[in-house]
Amino acid sequence: MSSPSPPSTLVIDLTTILSLLATLLTLLTAYFLSLRLLPPTTPPTHRLLFIWHAFDALIHFLFEGSFLYNCFFTYTLLPPTTSSSDYPHPASLTSPGVYFLGHKDRLYGSQYGNSATARLWQEYAKADRRWGGADLTVVSLELLTVFGGGGLAVGVCELIRRGDMGGRLWFWASVLATGELYGGFMTFAPEWLCGSPNLDTSNFMYMWVYLTFFNMLWVVFPLFVLREAYKSIGLAFARASGAVGVEGKKKV
Repeated sequence: MSSPSPPSTLVIDLTTILSLLATLLTLLTAYFLSLRLLPPTTPPTHRLLFIWHAFDALIHFLFEGSFLYNCFFTYTLLPPTTSSSDYPHPASLTSPGVYFLGHKDRLYGSQYGNSATARLWQEYAKADRRWGGADLTVVSLELLTVFGGGGLAVGVCELIRRGDMGGRLWFWASVLATGELYGGFMTFAPEWLCGSPNLDTSNFMYMWVYLTFFNMLWVVFPLFVLREAYKSIGLAFARASGAVGVEGKKKV
């Protein structure tokens, strides 16, 4: 259980609106890609799977990829007499004497940038301060997510586009879905175990939109994918054993 967050002032400005619109535009892009790349006769479930994985890939490459960029290339220089272990930081970056990328004189993260992507992550960091800096756990997870998960999502989309709804699709879709669930747990478990000091749950926007709604997407849809994979793999084994016919009906 997380401890109650201190009251905070909700600020809805141009950055807030543009960040939400960018997410909506990404979803619409995934939908229009499904219209462009899939035949009209595609079953609704297969189309939904395509839209989700296209959206997933775009979020990983564009949004989370920009987070990594800011973590590695956006920084502020510390005053000469100050070390990063005692300098104010938006997240619990490292232990004393441990320095991100080995630079004792720098602090990395979107909190220190002025670009559009830096401002986007500054907006989300209002709800979870770790995303304003270069938290080691978050950065490590995002490296896997962007360079592994993003590519897997594209591969799943390509298999659906080709109509290959067999074992390869469900294997890789299951690998990705399991990774998404694990990544979500490892993102928030460290916070829950220490009272969630970096999470702001004091108002509706941060609690229910940023932290709950957006992150629950990567729980609900991976579970949906795993359910569909379980059904498909189970049916394939039943057919192989002769328990059901090719129409999926049990043999008498």
